[in-house]
Amino acid sequence: MDINKIVRSKRKNKLVMITAYDFITAKIVSEAGVDIILVGDSLGNVVLGYPNTIPVTMDEMMIHVAAVKRGAPETFIVADMPFLSYQCGLDKAVENAGKFLKLGANAVKIEGGIEVAEIVKKFVDFGIPVMGHLGLTPQSVNQIGGYRVQGKDEKSKRKLLEGALALQEAGAFSIVLELVVEETAKEITEKIEIPTIGIGSGRFCDGQVVVLHDLLGLIPSFKPKFVKRYANLFETSKEAVIDFINDVKNGIFPDSDHVFHI
Repeated sequence: MDINKIVRSKRKNKLVMITAYDFITAKIVSEAGVDIILVGDSLGNVVLGYPNTIPVTMDEMMIHVAAVKRGAPETFIVADMPFLSYQCGLDKAVENAGKFLKLGANAVKIEGGIEVAEIVKKFVDFGIPVMGHLGLTPQSVNQIGGYRVQGKDEKSKRKLLEGALALQEAGAFSIVLELVVEETAKEITEKIEIPTIGIGSGRFCDGQVVVLHDLLGLIPSFKPKFVKRYANLFETSKEAVIDFINDVKNGIFPDSDHVFHI
């Protein structure tokens, strides 16, 4: 997968993007055949235990991007620009984005619409591919008043559409639409020429993205409406650990098959 294939997929083939945050999860999704890996700043929630994505730093993101690249060297990788990594002046923003490409990422993702269009254009001018992100933008959770569905009214719909057009004009090659009502996501998808990748934004986007931990059922306390679990690995993993604990305490493990002899 490359930028041209991603753009040409619009209205032809559905794109599939899944998050990965380390070597082994990258290897899993890559070997499964995913089109795009997103090293999301959602790692703050699902890997580092932060309450939201705001505390995530460039240094933390860089460690995970490098690990994902080692696990999936042939897969298209998008690195999330964390909070305050691109709102810090154009020169510093370009420097931060460039660090991800040096680590092997193929593109970066930026949250926002019209307000970040200038940054997106600067990145693209310097050869840094950009994926946009509209709708629920987790880095702005304090400003938008929580995790709320976007695009319900005419004002919100107009802002999202204007943002999508601005990102397209600035040179973004695709846009994530997060928690946008289906009707608005459909309208945006139809009116722009670059692919939309939805998460909680309905059936009419050009692709879908999901957090791997949600797909695998690794966080039992988190199950929003838009998430479909394809496994329940939290319980499966816990049961395996319980079995190991019991085997050790009861002298069953290690047995003769798991020891070395002279």
